[in-house]
Amino acid sequence: MRLLRDLTALVARLAIGVVFIAHGWQKFTEWGLAGTAASFEKMGIPAATLSAWFAATVELVGGVLLIAGLALPVVGVLLAVDMAGALLFVHLPNGLLGDGGFEYVLVLAVAALAVGFNGGAYALDRVVFRNRGARRAQEPVPSA
Repeated sequence: MRLLRDLTALVARLAIGVVFIAHGWQKFTEWGLAGTAASFEKMGIPAATLSAWFAATVELVGGVLLIAGLALPVVGVLLAVDMAGALLFVHLPNGLLGDGGFEYVLVLAVAALAVGFNGGAYALDRVVFRNRGARRAQEPVPSA
């Protein structure tokens, strides 16, 4: 059962990471950061240029880190914050479903959090931080 859970987490990280990479890449290459900032400004997103840089970078780098399984809790939270901004500033007035609805960004935010805090055994975080838990278990417990 644990193998299946870890494989499912890996597949989820891969799929969600690819989607974020595609959106971040699009902001950098297809629209360019100036075009993304201009679009953000038209949508009323505060600090449009800074927001465009944040969104593009978090989506591209965060997607790569999700796939690798590295810094997962931090990446999950940053991606969720990115999607929360999209939900609040762009999609919320359109309702849950339909053209421009917020169901997509809501699912991406929650999925990023889910895999951010449960990335499975096939994540670089497990390799990088493997001995950290073992060292903590061996440390004496301070007395009160």
